[in-house]
Amino acid sequence: MIRSLYTAASGMKTQQMNVDTISNNLANVNTTGYKKESLEFKSLLYENMGKADMDKQGKGRPVNLQVGHGVKPVGTVRSYTIGTMQKTDNPLDIAITGDGFFAIKNHLDEEVYTKDGSFKIALVDNRQRLITSEGYRVMDVNDEPIYFDRNIDIKKIEIGSDGSFSIMDSDGQPIDMDIKLKIVQFKNVNGLEALGNNLLRATSSSGEPIAENDDDDIVKSTIIQGTLEGSNVQVVEEMVNLIVAQRAYEVSSKAIQTSDEMLSQANNLKR
Repeated sequence: MIRSLYTAASGMKTQQMNVDTISNNLANVNTTGYKKESLEFKSLLYENMGKADMDKQGKGRPVNLQVGHGVKPVGTVRSYTIGTMQKTDNPLDIAITGDGFFAIKNHLDEEVYTKDGSFKIALVDNRQRLITSEGYRVMDVNDEPIYFDRNIDIKKIEIGSDGSFSIMDSDGQPIDMDIKLKIVQFKNVNGLEALGNNLLRATSSSGEPIAENDDDDIVKSTIIQGTLEGSNVQVVEEMVNLIVAQRAYEVSSKAIQTSDEMLSQANNLKR
């Protein structure tokens, strides 16, 4: 019965973490480019109280007698399905469809990655720099920050489906600006480390970033200007998951209560 107390407690702890994950999904239902997470579980150590052992005459135990010791969380997995596309008509709002990520340089000069394409402009060194809401630099295919001339009208900038920039001249003809967004992919996207602020960091598990511009063998992503990708969280689905997690938590707590009552009855046998 003591074993059951700890086994049920592991279930309660795991379901609490499951609720935490679901709550984070619901909290980010309106976050641009957010990808929902789900918790994965594994069973804990099994105690062998009797091993299966049959001899040639068919004598012995045909099955194992084992008792598990509960459950543990082993990882959070992100779903990278495409969220709802929201048209904004802002020329610096950029959605990305496919497996690609925007490459960003943070204030530590570390390259990080995001699906959030709500970019802004800041005046730096008498030029217009393309940045994120946190002031991080958006990178081009040459691993350089993207700058525009101070006098360029941002509203006239057009971004092609491949991430290349052009500007309309007085005759309405596009002029190539020799600027192209750096879009990268990863072999294992679930190995990326979340940093907050819609940013992800490459790890040894995710593998090194693969620049789409340098690899002709991968399926290229598509850039959509004047559009943002919303969160892929489905509120109804998360609410159902929340109810299931709550019921599982209640069942585990009921198991602890039952074990406690059994222990109480055993202690009272001497009276």
